[in-house]
Amino acid sequence: MSATENSISVPTELLPGDGRFGSGPSKVRTEALQSFFEAAPSYLGTSHRQDNVKDHVARLRSGLSALFNLPEGWEVILGNGGTTSFWDAASFSLIESSSQHLSFGEFSSKFVTVVEQAPHLQEPEVIVSDPGSCPSPVESQVDTYALTHNETSTGVTASLSRPGPDGLVIADATSAAGAIQWDSSEVDCYYFAPQKALASDGGLWLAACSPAAIARIEVLCSGSRWIPASLDLGIALSNSRKDQTYNTPSLATIFLAAEMVDWINESGGLTWAEDRCGQSSGIIYRWAEERSFARPFVANSRERSPVVCTIDFEGVDADAISAVLRANGIVDTESYRKLGRNQLRIATFPAVEPADVEALCACIDYVVEELG
Repeated sequence: MSATENSISVPTELLPGDGRFGSGPSKVRTEALQSFFEAAPSYLGTSHRQDNVKDHVARLRSGLSALFNLPEGWEVILGNGGTTSFWDAASFSLIESSSQHLSFGEFSSKFVTVVEQAPHLQEPEVIVSDPGSCPSPVESQVDTYALTHNETSTGVTASLSRPGPDGLVIADATSAAGAIQWDSSEVDCYYFAPQKALASDGGLWLAACSPAAIARIEVLCSGSRWIPASLDLGIALSNSRKDQTYNTPSLATIFLAAEMVDWINESGGLTWAEDRCGQSSGIIYRWAEERSFARPFVANSRERSPVVCTIDFEGVDADAISAVLRANGIVDTESYRKLGRNQLRIATFPAVEPADVEALCACIDYVVEELG
């Protein structure tokens, strides 16, 4: 940070009540932390295969089923490692031999790489679009379609639709789950991690699976294909049905995710969460459109994410803005490191208060003026 940047002090009256705007790990609600601290003496430091832990796993699984309004026969399974590990697991336990992928950002492209390097799978079909936009799937002869609900690196949200009558549809919902509505008739496996919209810690993956996805898992995981135990979704499925994980999970992650899911359900469910995120993101996008030095990165307003807002800047250094904001307690507004744009990336997950988003915009105005 330069001397000029270091000397800028944002007036206290402009600052948001909570300055956490990270796209993951994201803001954790204070109320959830308080509940966790109260439960910790009888919860932490105990076996994850005993009822005092399994009860919270059950709470999380049933809460997600209610939040997503899952049809009969769907199941929520979970395991350790996050979405990155789930890509590996999917390459063993969900993709039979061929897959089609939409690649329109860093994270959707990473799953492509996993499949390309898997020696037991065919070369994937890949449909690519430039960052800031999203492509559409096309009907093919593949056995699996890999979609992304919200590309966290670029701030693009995509509709989830089944390209044809055959093939599983699996959707990466890492930054969408708990904040954006989806139609279970269009998807077979909706997988995600809890450190974004679910306002928890990392180290866990979760997946809502249809009967078709469960059947695929059971066939592949009981056949001749060698699968590492930690990536075997059949093992994850059998353990999840017992409200536990194959190996020891982060108990804090499970508890905080369950707290957030309960809060969203009690507040009005996924409709409420999506409206709240839309209110917050709308504040940012309208602000950017009204400024001469800023504009939304995603040109198509229908593809702009309601949970990860990417804003380009002209004539002012976005890195300097984020550095000043961080020095004043407003953190994690930096752009995605590999995108390489003069940009801020601001999360508006359900835990973020819309009033704090309003305050953030006022703070950016102040900083831009001070930077000259």
